[in-house]
Amino acid sequence: MTTYSTAPILVIGNGPAAHQVLDRLRHFGCEDPVTVLGAEDTPAYHRALLTSALDGSLPTEAMELPPPPGDTTIRTGVCAVRIDRVRRRVHTADGDVFPYARLILATGATPILPALPGLRTPDGSPAAGVAVLRTLADCTRLTVPAAPAARAARTPVTILGAGSLGVEAAFALALRNRPVTLVHPRPWPMDHLLDAAAGALVRDRLTAAGVELVAGSPATAYTPASAGAPGTLHLADGNTLPADTLLLCTGVLPETGLARTAGLAVRTGILVDDGMRTDDPLIHAVGDCAEHRGNRGGSLASGWAQAEALARYLAHGARGARGVAPARRVLRPRIAGPGLVVLGMPGAAPCDETITLNDPANGRYARLELTGEHITAGVLLGFDRAIATTTELYVHDAPVPRDRLSFLMGRPPRLPGAGSEEITPETVVCLCNNVTHQDLTRAWHAGARGLAELASATRATTGCGGCARQVESLCVSLASTTVATTGS
Repeated sequence: MTTYSTAPILVIGNGPAAHQVLDRLRHFGCEDPVTVLGAEDTPAYHRALLTSALDGSLPTEAMELPPPPGDTTIRTGVCAVRIDRVRRRVHTADGDVFPYARLILATGATPILPALPGLRTPDGSPAAGVAVLRTLADCTRLTVPAAPAARAARTPVTILGAGSLGVEAAFALALRNRPVTLVHPRPWPMDHLLDAAAGALVRDRLTAAGVELVAGSPATAYTPASAGAPGTLHLADGNTLPADTLLLCTGVLPETGLARTAGLAVRTGILVDDGMRTDDPLIHAVGDCAEHRGNRGGSLASGWAQAEALARYLAHGARGARGVAPARRVLRPRIAGPGLVVLGMPGAAPCDETITLNDPANGRYARLELTGEHITAGVLLGFDRAIATTTELYVHDAPVPRDRLSFLMGRPPRLPGAGSEEITPETVVCLCNNVTHQDLTRAWHAGARGLAELASATRATTGCGGCARQVESLCVSLASTTVATTGS
């Protein structure tokens, strides 16, 4: 057993939320040494970009977060197994001990395995053929199957759950030339966010990509492959599907095991106050594992807001803390074809006005829910020119133009209070990192000519990854402009 020297701040977890806390701590002037314990063997990376790694469009190194600033020690491949609150120590699986003055739990979330017969072995672990998508290692297992190279590319995958992750994974694996069957208990994909009209358009895109969608009948059991017999997924309507590889995209739950064992207050997530403190004032929690005022994390925006609140508290104490700012949820699923964005939770709350534009012949759909002149929720599918400006107005709670149709058709609105100026170079493309069109253009002209280079230069696409399509389009536009200008 090795006992390491005391670091004032010890962090368990090396994901995006932990990384954001470190960045904001240094921003607010906190120079205390920090030690981070990460269970994965890799540097910190953007988990929201996993399906871009799955489809091969983004190399693993482009997903990595920049090294944390200041006096920070990162230990990867270290699994924390016990918190000793009396002695203020964290014990790891390899027998080491890390003291702390302040402890931050950023343990994230863990995939849900439904209570289906056959999904688990007697010891509770996933059965043979059952896979999840939560880490880079999960991506590797899905893209490099344990089969000869000649057969690996065509190994079929059955995905259970057509929420946003399941839909993204289906498109990604189809791009890898893998036969994919997507199984969902409801009539259309992403039904918790999309109505029937928008869901039908996503279904059509899945079909066009070669994905077989089996919707409307819940799964009832799984039979793993054995003795030459293929794996099988059984459905409530009596049908069965081949499923040698069954990818579960059935949601996640906050990872609270360490906190529960340590006697901290846990409901669904680890309970925290406005300073992200647990009921032990020396232990904080942030990100997907935390539950603040009855609200779980689960979105990048909420994780960023929690990280900001925690960093302020640690840097300035209770007097400097401002609590957790309300986070506006923006989801940009990576699907084939023109973009899709979901703002907030459509249909979840009353509104004053609903604007709907349905153009199935051209694969386009828009629904905005307004209270006053402000967007409270919405869906845009296929209206690429309107997505960026609509999202920016929603995130900043700015009023929408009175000419709603022109706005949805992509004519740029005027910024509130900006006279005749339109949203142009200053338009924020990457909301997560506040990267503007102008920032990207400058980086491109400075030599960052591809998606990975622009991500490294500006941090665009390294948050939720939803702006990747816009950044790629900008690269094409700038390249064509340069060719036209130079005549080359």
